[in-house]
Amino acid sequence: MVSATAVLSVPVRTGRAVRPRVRGKFIWVGDEKFYVRAVTYGPFRPHPDGHVYPNADVVDRDLEQIAGCGFNAIRTYDVPPGWLLDSAQRHGLRVMVGLQVELYASFLDDKRVSRETKERVRLKVGGCAGHPALLCYALANEITAPIVRWHGARRVERFLEELYRVAKSEDPEGLVCYVNYPSTEYLDLPFLDLACFNVYLESQPRFRAYLARLQILAGNRPLLMTEIGLDSRRNGEDRQAETLGWQVQETFAAGCAGAVVFAWTDDWHSRGHDVEDWDFGLTNRQRDPKPALAAVQRAFADAPFPRDMRSPRISVVVCTFNGRRTIRECLEGLKKMRYPDYEVIVVDDGSKDGTAAIARECGCRVISTENRGLSAARNTGLECATGEIVAYLDDDACPDPDWLDYLAAAFRTTEYAGVGGPNIPLPDDGPIASCIAKVPGGPTHVLLSDTEAEHIPGCNMAFRKTWLQAIGGFDPQFRVAGDDVDACWRIQERGGKLGFSPAAMVWHHTRSSVRAFWKQQQGYGKAEALLERKWPGKYTSAGHLTWAGRIYANGTVLGLGRRRGRIYQGTWGSAAYARLYSPSPSLLQSLPQMPEWYLISLGLAALSTLGDDWKPLRFALPLFGLSVGLPLALVAVTAPRAHRVPGRRRLSERVKLQTLIACLQLVQPLGRLLGRLRHGLTPWRRRHPPLMSFPIPRVFWLHSEEWRESTERLQSLESMLRAACAVVRRGSDFDRWDLEVRGGLFGAARMLMAEEYSAGKQLVRVRTWPKFSSLGVALAVMFAFLASDAALDRAWAAAPLLGAVSVALGAFLYRDCAGASASVNGSLMRLGFRD
Repeated sequence: MVSATAVLSVPVRTGRAVRPRVRGKFIWVGDEKFYVRAVTYGPFRPHPDGHVYPNADVVDRDLEQIAGCGFNAIRTYDVPPGWLLDSAQRHGLRVMVGLQVELYASFLDDKRVSRETKERVRLKVGGCAGHPALLCYALANEITAPIVRWHGARRVERFLEELYRVAKSEDPEGLVCYVNYPSTEYLDLPFLDLACFNVYLESQPRFRAYLARLQILAGNRPLLMTEIGLDSRRNGEDRQAETLGWQVQETFAAGCAGAVVFAWTDDWHSRGHDVEDWDFGLTNRQRDPKPALAAVQRAFADAPFPRDMRSPRISVVVCTFNGRRTIRECLEGLKKMRYPDYEVIVVDDGSKDGTAAIARECGCRVISTENRGLSAARNTGLECATGEIVAYLDDDACPDPDWLDYLAAAFRTTEYAGVGGPNIPLPDDGPIASCIAKVPGGPTHVLLSDTEAEHIPGCNMAFRKTWLQAIGGFDPQFRVAGDDVDACWRIQERGGKLGFSPAAMVWHHTRSSVRAFWKQQQGYGKAEALLERKWPGKYTSAGHLTWAGRIYANGTVLGLGRRRGRIYQGTWGSAAYARLYSPSPSLLQSLPQMPEWYLISLGLAALSTLGDDWKPLRFALPLFGLSVGLPLALVAVTAPRAHRVPGRRRLSERVKLQTLIACLQLVQPLGRLLGRLRHGLTPWRRRHPPLMSFPIPRVFWLHSEEWRESTERLQSLESMLRAACAVVRRGSDFDRWDLEVRGGLFGAARMLMAEEYSAGKQLVRVRTWPKFSSLGVALAVMFAFLASDAALDRAWAAAPLLGAVSVALGAFLYRDCAGASASVNGSLMRLGFRD
């Protein structure tokens, strides 16, 4: 353990220089992206002066050799003395400084040790704060899984956050991280500036797959691989060189911000002893290079993209309508692309604010049309595109300089029809935009796995041109939103797959006012109504979209409940690769977030007002209070979590921002609801042709001399029903029915097919029956009972209204089941069945 005296003796050496900072998924120094190409240095046998490094002349020669081999940073496991930082600066190296909190993590229950640990962090950070060679601080390196199990994950997370605050108070501009490893990957540390992991995998496919997983865990932060390597003593120097070569290549191909190779030399010291039985170094103990050094040098020289890669031509299409405020920033960002072969096409969809003139000033190809909507503008860009890949960028988005490179790499290495990436809110858009970015409702991606997407948002999406032409482009009925969802579904319907590239990022302006956010949510509600009309099978009977994948975004979108999930750690904590299995939101968490919850609240409020005429209806008053209280309770819990990133704002300002986030969470579903209701997506909508058939069980027969499998007949029936715009659902492995046709929220019709063979003929029987909504029946009966009881009590205002509700519910039940039965029975008769 490092003594307080050793900490205090660290020389202070500061200088004015451009500090590294985080911008989205990468580290930047000034106006240049800084890809970390680093190697670990130390720890060595302790020096009499207290530090764990060789003499200054040995260190200087090492750093000179490290810099000469193409490295731009080193990682140390303790705070280096000032002269080492100065030497690193002279050789153009940045230093990742370790603070060694892991040495004291076993004693978090001891308040005295906790206080001393915080003081050590304060002294260590203060000792080198602002030094020009500083890259970042690592609070700790791999707090072991047994210790995390002992204290509990939340206790460790809180302690690391406290240490983060201490470090930031000493060096506000310094980057702070914690170096994690697979056994504790479940630690939730969103406050850190960087996501850092040590990973030792000798299988290239497994390493590639795990990098994709880590990118998902990192979210919108840079992912830095802080230890990769292989022991040459057990595996041989040639195997070490080969493995390190592809480990570095895979790290950068996965979109990581950098890689740190373990280690510079075989000469290292740990736990009071020289390490003699491991040889992870790029050089031996005499500093003679191994083959791995040349392999790493070549891999770093090619990073982040190999120089001999093929670069398919890409057409970037920017569709704009009155985008004067942001279009210049978007196009200036596109000018900074480092990709060798691309064109920019701006489609001006009837703007009246001079947007086209700005685009021409930026030297772009501009196509001006009358205002026809977003989908039509996208199709115009597609028709004029000369690239084999067409990338779409919103006029309020600004791409990373390597955006096209990462998109092209994904297309080059996979068969994906389309690829998308993250859209990250701009950090300087103001406090209102920052709050809007933290609530549900913004454009986001939906992932089926760590690399395959179900949906990629329109502000950052690219497709192979042939695939867009194959589906006929974008559907012009989607004038403002929903076109991206529709295109993704049509591609997947034809057998195509969509990919996700975590490094193909763009900066995206969120709405800067509550009014603009409200208008956006109403537009999304309209798009949902149009999508439900075109893709009814994708929606539930209540009108809610069912994604097969998982939605990823900022703030509260990932989960509004308090349940952490279950951590897989293996028997007795033996799992080398832990997993956090998050549960699906419970019904209690999900219902208050649905737009229709406001309709439920409105209905309960109406019942409560009738309590003045008939006292038993006052039972609705506490239910009304509960319907209002549940959303308020949820936002009260989630708003502080959404704004949990530590800052230097005053308490009153933080409270205001959290209150705004809470209000936005309440407003968002209401805006969606109004947009949905205005365009026909209502709970009482009808989803069947206008024909009716009395909803009773029926049996249909078919005698056929031609044998056909029942599955073939069911597929024919299913196709016929879908062609008639019926909403059809197949029975699962555990259901005693084959097909269900949805009539609406309150009813459906089901069918079951059976066959037998006799006297050279096939006999096929089909039974159909209505499926009334249990909740609908219960509500109709309840309101009928209440109406009759109110009439007996001579409550002449309440009784007719309650009776009307019961009759309306009964009518909906009959309509939905009768319509669904007509669809099923009619299709069977057209196939030759008779009852």
